[in-house]
Amino acid sequence: MIRTQIQLPTELYHDLKRVAKAKEWSLAETLRRGAELLLRTYPDPVESQDPWSPPKPRKLGWRGLSHAEIRAAALDDMESLPPTHRAR
Repeated sequence: MIRTQIQLPTELYHDLKRVAKAKEWSLAETLRRGAELLLRTYPDPVESQDPWSPPKPRKLGWRGLSHAEIRAAALDDMESLPPTHRAR
């Protein structure tokens, strides 16, 4: 086992101490279990061959309408609002 020293924000430290006390674990055991959970939750970045990229955008809604038609529909919806809520 390797011994190490870490710095924690005060609130995080007190929250971890509270969990440790409730579970009857040491602070070190609490941190080890938290680290193990983190490693199970997130896959190993070295194993992933393909770099991550966000998904491609999809075409949603308003299909077949021109920008002018969309604008007109939006303005029609605003007609029923009181004057104080209309866009300027």
